[in-house]
Amino acid sequence: MKCKNYYKEQARIHKALSNEARLMIVDKLYEKECSVGELTELIGLDQSTISKHLSVLLSAGIVDYRKEKNVVYYKLLTPCVIDMFACASKVAKPRVQ
Repeated sequence: MKCKNYYKEQARIHKALSNEARLMIVDKLYEKECSVGELTELIGLDQSTISKHLSVLLSAGIVDYRKEKNVVYYKLLTPCVIDMFACASKVAKPRVQ
């Protein structure tokens, strides 16, 4: 059996991904890096909300960023989280009719 900290870390990562908007952000960042402004337009939430979601994903180690002049670009640091989407879809498929 794995140590307790392993499961605690797993829960922290899953918690960071347990929001529809954050899942949409991860999906967009899987395609390409984006600025907050681009994500705001793509997802349809206000900029402050997108920034808060990015902060959660950043602290979980899921995304990272780089600055270019006045613009901050976010990228998916761990693209393997997309594999979790496929697994979740298999679980949800029988339930979603």
